[in-house]
Amino acid sequence: MRKILVVVAGAFLLNTALAQEDEEDFEIVLPDEAQKCVLPASPDAIPEEATYDQLKEGKAQIATFQTEVLVFRECLQAAEENPDNTAGNKQAIVDSFNYSVDMEERIAVRFNEAIRSYKERKAASQ
Repeated sequence: MRKILVVVAGAFLLNTALAQEDEEDFEIVLPDEAQKCVLPASPDAIPEEATYDQLKEGKAQIATFQTEVLVFRECLQAAEENPDNTAGNKQAIVDSFNYSVDMEERIAVRFNEAIRSYKERKAASQ
């Protein structure tokens, strides 16, 4: 039996400057460049009693998601480089980046639980 693994990229913190001279600078608003970054949709939920083929399909969807979420993060990193960003803009970018990491981790946990369930069902039937 082949093993199906999901690798979650480690969290990467973007540089932020939280010191601000003007309270207005800390209004947390995603800058225009970062608003163009597209967070991909989560892959389809894996059925509770998934078959091997459903797990394979889920793994393929997760791989596509991971590729797309990397593009999203690269877009955020490019947007962060704008020298006109306020501290609030930078915080909004960091929050968006961290949300995508959390999302990816939740997807990996959900998938790994489905694999464990599949293995337990398979072992119980033998």
